[in-house]
Amino acid sequence: MTTWRIPFNRAALGGRELEYISQAVRNGFVSGNGFFCISCERELERITGSPHALLTPSCTHALEMCAYLLNLEPGDEVIVPSFTFVSTALAFASRGAKIVFADIRPDTLNIDERHVEKIVTSRTRAIVAVHYGGIGCEMDRLSEIARRSGAVLIEDAAHGLFGRYRGRGLGSIAPLATLSFHETKNITCGEGGALLVNDERFLERAYILRDKGTDRSKFLKGQVDKYTWVDTGSSYVLSDILAAFLSAQLEASLDIQRRREAIWRRYSEGLSDWAGMNGVRFQSIPDHCSPAWHLFAMVMPDTTARDALISNLASRGILAVFHYQPLHLSRMGVTFGGQPGQCPVSESIGAGLLRLPFFSSMTDGEQEDVIGAVTGFGV
Repeated sequence: MTTWRIPFNRAALGGRELEYISQAVRNGFVSGNGFFCISCERELERITGSPHALLTPSCTHALEMCAYLLNLEPGDEVIVPSFTFVSTALAFASRGAKIVFADIRPDTLNIDERHVEKIVTSRTRAIVAVHYGGIGCEMDRLSEIARRSGAVLIEDAAHGLFGRYRGRGLGSIAPLATLSFHETKNITCGEGGALLVNDERFLERAYILRDKGTDRSKFLKGQVDKYTWVDTGSSYVLSDILAAFLSAQLEASLDIQRRREAIWRRYSEGLSDWAGMNGVRFQSIPDHCSPAWHLFAMVMPDTTARDALISNLASRGILAVFHYQPLHLSRMGVTFGGQPGQCPVSESIGAGLLRLPFFSSMTDGEQEDVIGAVTGFGV
């Protein structure tokens, strides 16, 4: 394994993680739905403005729960951006949906609502809006498209915790939304996620799906005298040990977010002149959006320039990486009808996008080193 002088990501403690893990063990309850799980869910509701947060083992699992809640049938279509992580599509494909790929906007790199309007059909059951980099999609327009078509709008807010769209927390706008607490996210517990339920019609079944298809949640609330198997589902609860780690991260979130914003702004200020001279552009932030400060991405002129800069930084011990490759061109994407030219912006961004090292514990010196290495490179 290569040891990088400046890695792309570095996990760090935010405060009381180890203390809370020890407390969870002393509590004698380390499985799901424990003290720290419940505490985290209430805090996530406060942060996002969502009325109901359900912790899950990952964002992928939360997306799978969304797919279950849709009651998908053969031929049902789910629209997802081509430029996203595979889980956005996989969760619905695994439940039998036909995946329909939408292109992204060249400015925000989010799903292009204009393209969605062109590809929505009477078979569209859901539209998944991925808030890339924690910058909000055009939710008003997408909500209207979903309303007219009878589809369910879903927010994949894996990058979006703490971001806002027109004053509303990302994850609180669509009927269903998902969060990620993977190691690379702003707030982490190594592996973890959450389902946010903003439409009451999905709530009771969401609890059943999360508890292996049983009505155990009603039993724990004293609403039934015993619980039993009532529906499909799986084991989608998060261990209280991981929730203990997450709880400490959430407690430290204000400091974490302040630091991440400072890192993002220093990159933007330190690299803007170089970018302008070399045909490099940054992800746009609309005035009506407050970002989550999740990542710093640069779109290089082409793949050759992108790969050359990655190699140049690597020679200095700095790990920069590309990001998603368009799903419509993947082996599985082709089985859903994906073909070259179908999502041209996704193809262009996939060929040129580069992400710089970005983590909450990054020192000023480390960042100045990265900025100096980048500005010393000529495209």
